[in-house]
Amino acid sequence: MEIPVYVITGFLESGKTSFMQETLQDPGFSSENEKTLLLACEEGMEEYEESILKKFHTVLVPVEEQEDFTTEFLTSCGQQYCPDRVMIEYNGVWQLQKLLEMELPKDWVIVQIITLVNAETFDMYLSNMRSIIMEHFSGTDMVIFNRCTIETPRAAYRRNVRAINGRAQVYFEAADEDVEFPEEELPFDVESSHITLEDEDFGIWYIDAMDEPQKYIGKQITFKGMVFKPEKMRKGSFVPGRFAMTCCADDTTFIGFICKAKAGLEEQVDSLKNRQFVQVTATVAYEFQKDYRGKGPVLYLDGLKSAEKPREEFVYFM
Repeated sequence: MEIPVYVITGFLESGKTSFMQETLQDPGFSSENEKTLLLACEEGMEEYEESILKKFHTVLVPVEEQEDFTTEFLTSCGQQYCPDRVMIEYNGVWQLQKLLEMELPKDWVIVQIITLVNAETFDMYLSNMRSIIMEHFSGTDMVIFNRCTIETPRAAYRRNVRAINGRAQVYFEAADEDVEFPEEELPFDVESSHITLEDEDFGIWYIDAMDEPQKYIGKQITFKGMVFKPEKMRKGSFVPGRFAMTCCADDTTFIGFICKAKAGLEEQVDSLKNRQFVQVTATVAYEFQKDYRGKGPVLYLDGLKSAEKPREEFVYFM
């Protein structure tokens, strides 16, 4: 029988302990008489309440050093406590990839990774520990920004996460329950049947099109992009996009959508060279693509011409 493992990560004061205690008390999570093993890899400002742990049959085991967090240690915990589920409060400065690459005890399966972020301190951590934050974003299933206010740049924060991990869900929780977040504004007219993107807006459009593709289906879009043609890509197709900076100039990723030539444009597309810049005018569809491993935006080329390199080489998300 598989034992589900839930990983909650984030820096100090990101709200991990509160989140885990609330989760334990959620009727949809805990069932009567089921045992939970809670591995706390960080001593935060808030302590776990003994009454909650006892009521929900939870054993708390602290882990002080990353060197102690081994397969042998986890196996020993499993044999000693025989849990029905495992929750790991993972240390925010430990590499998440090490956990993902670990050999877990038999039947232990990581089913969800959630990253908590204190919106009040996110910019500070982003400036000083960007590579660690982005590494956690890349492996997570969900990011929750808590303690948000009206001034929190939610759109920029979401773009940072989705640029690293397109499958991650992103949520924002207000510091004050009475706060209602205004609808996020885009720097282009999404209601128009033809949208022309400025060079600096490509990343914003890319993330929004992944999040809400239905807004763009059937609309024509014009933008400047770099040509990318993987070796196995079908003739008449390419990916126009941009390099997005995620951590630093040495850590970038190419973002863009598959673009297919309409009749009469195949030869022009096949003559394109990698890394040249072009101006693309295309109609947006939403289709299954093997390269996407599911459905995603697909561009059908209406027009193509050479273009100058943008003044800013990289796309940024802040």
